[in-house]
Amino acid sequence: MGKILLEGMEFFAYHGHFKEEQIIGTKFSVDLEIDFETEKAETSDHLHDTVNYQEVYQLVKREMEINSHLLEHVARRIIGSVRQEFPNVKNLKVKISKLNPPLGGKVKQVSCVLAE
Repeated sequence: MGKILLEGMEFFAYHGHFKEEQIIGTKFSVDLEIDFETEKAETSDHLHDTVNYQEVYQLVKREMEINSHLLEHVARRIIGSVRQEFPNVKNLKVKISKLNPPLGGKVKQVSCVLAE
């Protein structure tokens, strides 16, 4: 069993409850942790025997481009997309952080984490 981590993927997107967030947009950071059987890739040295993290990045990017009101909704879509494309994934954890959220004070980020 092995793990692939995609950390600190940055996107500009239009997620949020407030109308202004849907219009102005803001920066987000996404971290993904993927557990899967690595034994075949360890011996074959072939990309098709592993989880191609370039393809995973493109899946995340595509989901981040779809506006949502809640980070939970975006995280669930990311999990669904990764699982559909890579059925050999055993466990998956996604963390989405909204940087500098409009909370009426100085807050570095607010995050949502989903795992399954």
